[in-house]
Amino acid sequence: MQARQLCLSALALVCAPAFGDNHAPESISALGRLEPENGIIRVASPSTPQAAYGAVLAALRVAEGDDVEQGQLLAVADTASVMEAVVNEARTNLELAQRQVDSARSMAAATCTRADVSEREAERRARLHEQGLAGEEEADSARGEADAMKASCTTASTAIQLTETRVKVAESHLARVEAERQRAYIRAPISGRVLEVLVQPGELMGEAGVLELARVDHMHAIAEVYETDIRFVKEGQRATVRSPAFKIDLPGRVKSIRQKVQKQDEMGTDPAARKDARIVEVVIELEDSRPAASLTNLQVDVLIHL
Repeated sequence: MQARQLCLSALALVCAPAFGDNHAPESISALGRLEPENGIIRVASPSTPQAAYGAVLAALRVAEGDDVEQGQLLAVADTASVMEAVVNEARTNLELAQRQVDSARSMAAATCTRADVSEREAERRARLHEQGLAGEEEADSARGEADAMKASCTTASTAIQLTETRVKVAESHLARVEAERQRAYIRAPISGRVLEVLVQPGELMGEAGVLELARVDHMHAIAEVYETDIRFVKEGQRATVRSPAFKIDLPGRVKSIRQKVQKQDEMGTDPAARKDARIVEVVIELEDSRPAASLTNLQVDVLIHL
């Protein structure tokens, strides 16, 4: 390994231009690491009022190395049973509110029908009174009864609106607790591979999450190119990724150049190498990700052909 790093350092010295020299070398070598496309996703634990002090993992449905599909159930929190009871109660309350609406509508229909009958009777008595065929007291009594029934109809109609409001509130509450229940069932946000399980059944799930997931069918090499060499790197250039972990060199191309200069993360074994080097990360898209699929974070040597 040390001999290989010394060779790479020597190659970098040969390939790198002198300060102020604009002549491009034939290639640039750099240390790098393997990363899945879009990085590693840490699947979080549920956040619900029932898990205010942290939830306990009740069941784990996958293991490290398993390939999963988006939406697949990964784990279940202990809040699931509590939330099932809360959802059932909310569903019962909604059904009760809906029955109250039906009852209010039936009552209003009957009341308003009687109000219509009373109104017609009051009008008939008023006409008879005008014709001298009915007394004033009889006409006034019919009018009073009609007005009372009209008020009852208005009250019954208002009751419908109140019960319909209760239904909307119950529907909203049910939707909210159903969403909280779903958070107790931890599902895969993407299709990918389980890289590491962070919590076992019976353990408290904290901010670190439950497990790590990544798309290993699309692997990248992240080359750390010295800031003095980055001017020669362009998207689309061919690259070769090497490691003793591979049986063959892996070809690829420069996919993108990241927009930030930072300190070097990957360190070789060459004692003469700079420890405070400033680099720019270059993303190399591998032509075939299969040899690298199970080697996330592996340190690799990258040769970019200019």
